[in-house]
Amino acid sequence: MNVTTNNTCEETCSTCTEKMPERISLTWRNKQIAVIVLSAMLFSLGLSFEFILNWETPATFLFLIATAIPGYSISKEGLSALILERKLSIDFLIMIAVIGSFFIGHGEEGAAVTLLFYVAEFLEAYAGERARRSVASLMKLAPEIATVKKNGKEVKVPVRDVNVNEVIVVRPGEKIPLDGEVIRGVSSVNQAAITGESMPITKEVGDKVYAGTINNEGFLEIRVTKRPDETMLSKIVKLIEEAQKIKSPTERFIDKFSKYYTPLVILLAIGVATIPTFAIGLPYDEWIYKALVLLVVSCPCALAISTPVAMVSGITSAARNGVLIKGSAYVEEISKVRVFAFDKTGTLTEGKLEVTDVISLGHSGEEILLKAASLEALSEHPIAKAIVEKAKGENVKLRGVKCFQAIAGKGVTGKIGGEIYYVGSKRLFKELNIAFQEEVLEKLENEGKTVVLIGNEKEVIGLIAVMDKIRDTTIETISELRERGIRTVMITGDNEITARAIAERIGITEYQAELLPDDKVNVIKDLSRKYGHVAMVGDGVNDAPALASASVGIAMGAIGSDVSLENADIALMQDDLSKLPYLIELSKKTLEIVKENVVASILIKGSFAILTFPGIVTLWLAVAVGDMGLSLAVIFNAMRLSAVKASV
Repeated sequence: MNVTTNNTCEETCSTCTEKMPERISLTWRNKQIAVIVLSAMLFSLGLSFEFILNWETPATFLFLIATAIPGYSISKEGLSALILERKLSIDFLIMIAVIGSFFIGHGEEGAAVTLLFYVAEFLEAYAGERARRSVASLMKLAPEIATVKKNGKEVKVPVRDVNVNEVIVVRPGEKIPLDGEVIRGVSSVNQAAITGESMPITKEVGDKVYAGTINNEGFLEIRVTKRPDETMLSKIVKLIEEAQKIKSPTERFIDKFSKYYTPLVILLAIGVATIPTFAIGLPYDEWIYKALVLLVVSCPCALAISTPVAMVSGITSAARNGVLIKGSAYVEEISKVRVFAFDKTGTLTEGKLEVTDVISLGHSGEEILLKAASLEALSEHPIAKAIVEKAKGENVKLRGVKCFQAIAGKGVTGKIGGEIYYVGSKRLFKELNIAFQEEVLEKLENEGKTVVLIGNEKEVIGLIAVMDKIRDTTIETISELRERGIRTVMITGDNEITARAIAERIGITEYQAELLPDDKVNVIKDLSRKYGHVAMVGDGVNDAPALASASVGIAMGAIGSDVSLENADIALMQDDLSKLPYLIELSKKTLEIVKENVVASILIKGSFAILTFPGIVTLWLAVAVGDMGLSLAVIFNAMRLSAVKASV
């Protein structure tokens, strides 16, 4: 009872903890939207008062409030950077420009600048905000309680209290709680969560098993070889944490530029306001006005939003086309990728077995399917499901089975019409001393297929081969990436024969097989050293470390585990690999627009700054064209990204 109560409590706390970031995020978002809406309404009302009703005092008051609401956080950031970091940030320049605007009687300009800059910062923060709770999701894979064998009795013990060399018992359908070695029993184990293998693996005495994997059908006794903090699952957690620390976001161009731009503009404005007056004796009011014009025209609002507004537009366009991008840094990074590394199971393939061959040996194919599917209908094995699905597709009517028995790790048997039949591996039939044609079986296995035999007590009557189904879009996508000059590599936990067969079918010339999660990370690191920018595409928990280690991690959305999705930078929401070429095209187009926006902002503002000295640019022109007009132009230019469509 105590164990149950504790688990319930822990589950409740875990649930609450997981929901907290979502609530905080939602509250933050709603607050920012409220600030924008309220400020925009006050600003619009102020414009009506000033330019339509000619009520200047109420208009100025409204502009002050419209500026103060979003301006509070901007001023806070600017002053914080100045006092704590001794740095003149864009926020500080915005603050100075706004104060200057009100000082010379143009409150509408100060309010407009503040509102636009606040909206830009909100859009960028919203695009990049993604909570990653991968470690918590990972740890749920392993059970918290283990059944330990002590003095001939089975005792329930918290996993954290189990010691190395103790013996744990795992029954059919249970998760293995710790890494260890089988000392008794035979069973097939689904270890896709750790190795990514598409087929359950038969485990017998002497074989290694991993925490978080599932015991399918047999009874196992396992000698623990690693403490909870040393298991393969724990290693995956550590790999993810390390990869997240190593991979830092690319510093934005505007941030670097502002280190020099902001202090230069402030010094120049101060110089314009003071030097002509004190050094030459020119009218102070004229040059203070020019200094304020220079400060307003140099306000980096358009420059500040030139990058994020294009990135947000690109991210929004991608979402409409079935691609979720978790931040602007990855929009830029994907255009630099020279190598795509793919997991096999669930990525290049569907992770679902299908029957590829039904070989009859003196009996009809329908009879082979009838006998095999009738027996396998009583099994939960993935191969069994594939055979039953094939029989249904062929409209084969199944027959009743008596005396059904599952032979752990080998197959099944039962009576059909009074005669005993077997469906299972070649190992089963060798133990039964029933001869079969090994040449046919080996030929199918060399093609990367898994083969089961069907027979009675006298002979093998047929063979059925199954294979992981290749996605419909895989071959075309690999071909298109190759045409773009991008290298493709398959990295998988499957065996060498299966990996080679799949690679040949889909047109990938380079592959690495039989990899554990840390092996995949090492492959990604090697490719990164060789090519610089590498994208990893995967779906499983075992892919999470590699996804986090790559320059860009891309997860298959619908079937991807929570962990891989949290640790990936991009998710294909419809599991459609054909979105990858679209993603590359979108990234390049986005960067083109970013460059156009940045260059236009610098050239126009630079030109206006120069024209300020002869008095050609007025304060009104500086705001209308050099600031707000340019900002709108930047936004409209970014909206062109919606025209980039994914091929259907």
